[in-house]
Amino acid sequence: MKTIYNLIKQEVIKHPKIRNSVLGNVAEWKRSHYIILSEIIKEELSFSDQLKNDKRFELGNTISHITLQRFFENNYQDKTHSDLRFLKTLDKICIFLGFKDLNAYIRFSGLNSSASEPSEKNIFSMDMIVRYCSTVFELYKNFPVLRLDLFDDLVFENSPFIERASQFSRELCERKFELITKNNRSNFEVFDINIVSDEPDKKILETKEFWNLLFKVSPTGEKFFVNQLNTQIYFFRKIDDTWKIWDNYNPDAGRLNYKKK
Repeated sequence: MKTIYNLIKQEVIKHPKIRNSVLGNVAEWKRSHYIILSEIIKEELSFSDQLKNDKRFELGNTISHITLQRFFENNYQDKTHSDLRFLKTLDKICIFLGFKDLNAYIRFSGLNSSASEPSEKNIFSMDMIVRYCSTVFELYKNFPVLRLDLFDDLVFENSPFIERASQFSRELCERKFELITKNNRSNFEVFDINIVSDEPDKKILETKEFWNLLFKVSPTGEKFFVNQLNTQIYFFRKIDDTWKIWDNYNPDAGRLNYKKK
């Protein structure tokens, strides 16, 4: 993620709107320059096709000059830059750059890396957990349509994890669960990520996660809440030179499946 983080900075600086403004003639940006940068980004996002309807309400179309200054001046840290608020900021910056969101930019960067550089899938990154949580949230947003293909780049096919997750999710889809996201009613946050075990082809990571979700059953209108802070354990493996999630321990897995079945 650190590489992507720094690439995004460079792309912003090279953006035509930036190069053709007063910012393009300044070697070192100060507070006043970040105010200008904030206004340029706001103007571009206000016309973006990617920020329409619910997505505009979810993300907004502004980034404060203070947040931008921190983004450009602070060194990358996994703990600091893995929470949902900062990921939303990266989403908006990537939309400013012309992409659908952060994940689209990551895929673009991987496809366009030179052959001499190692493929991103061969490099283990703690950010994979944040990407996984974002993908789970995207999975819920698609309910009652089951989109297990969203996990192809993050979880091994036929792994114990994907088998359990597919069973739980399929049951909820069959019961017509829908995620309510209006007014940011549903959200999640990753608080901490720590490496428990580190081997050449196996790694175990511990993370603290907060999930606040509101589901509605479309036929009846019945609502189900998930509001939990828990510690999860992720087991990663390296197979055929590729790192992915192999298994996971989540003490609250399947909680919704056993409610009023």
